[in-house]
Amino acid sequence: MRIHVADHPLITHKLTVLRDKTTPSPTFRQLVEELVTLLSYEATREVRVEPIDIETPVAPTTGVQISNPRPLAVPIIRAGLGMLDGFVKLVPSTQVGFIGIQRNEDTLQPETYAKRLPEDLSNRQCFVLDPMLATGGSLAATVDYLFEHGAQDVTAICLVAAPEGIEAMRKAVGDREFTLVVGAVDAGLNERGYITPGLGDAGDRLYGTAE
Repeated sequence: MRIHVADHPLITHKLTVLRDKTTPSPTFRQLVEELVTLLSYEATREVRVEPIDIETPVAPTTGVQISNPRPLAVPIIRAGLGMLDGFVKLVPSTQVGFIGIQRNEDTLQPETYAKRLPEDLSNRQCFVLDPMLATGGSLAATVDYLFEHGAQDVTAICLVAAPEGIEAMRKAVGDREFTLVVGAVDAGLNERGYITPGLGDAGDRLYGTAE
């Protein structure tokens, strides 16, 4: 497991505004898109490419293009949907699958309620989108599903993560090819299993349902 904390000043600045409880949903959504695009730049450093011959206005040359099979973006519904536009903006040729996993607030365990993914993920590079890595249950379940269906390597993009979630992912993925890209590692989890200082409930804040 590889971990990359993208502590660029622009990322830290945008995260600060994102954390502020007075930031309204429209601004929150825009910031999430911007942050995901910045984090995706780091997350796609090892995206597979192949050579291609082209003609510039001056001379022929050889460049690269995204290889087939194309990368697969997998937002975890619902909050992960708010990250999809930011990723697709950077990698427009990506394919998209969806998985719905929610945390049981009593047991803190993940519960899967929807899947829309290719059955065969052989040789695929997959990029999982989930704003918060808290206990790690939802992300671990998603990553397990992708590897079990043939994914070659998996990268997760999270806005913030708790140390407990990072350790849980380290145990869950073992020696499989997994990379975690995050904007910040926060202090830890509170008694309710929420990241502190965190962002609050990212899904509620994205879609304007916060009380």
